Amino acid sequence: MPDGIKVLDCFGDICPVPILKIQNELKNSERGDEFMVVTDHSCTIESIRVQRYEKPVEIRIEEVMNGVWEVYFKLA
Repeated sequence: MPDGIKVLDCFGDICPVPILKIQNELKNSERGDEFMVVTDHSCTIESIRVQRYEKPVEIRIEEVMNGVWEVYFKLA
């Protein structure tokens, strides 16, 4: 995990809670801002992949261990 990046802990959260947290963070972010979401639910990963975001965003998904993902968001 990169130093200084904001982390949204969605560990144990079920949908739609992680998506709501992500949308709130994106709403309060500006171009170039980055944050990471940590989740342990595969349904959250699928929702992130198909979600339409209001702002242009780059997303990188990494499964860091079996069943645990780190999802990096960067506003383009």
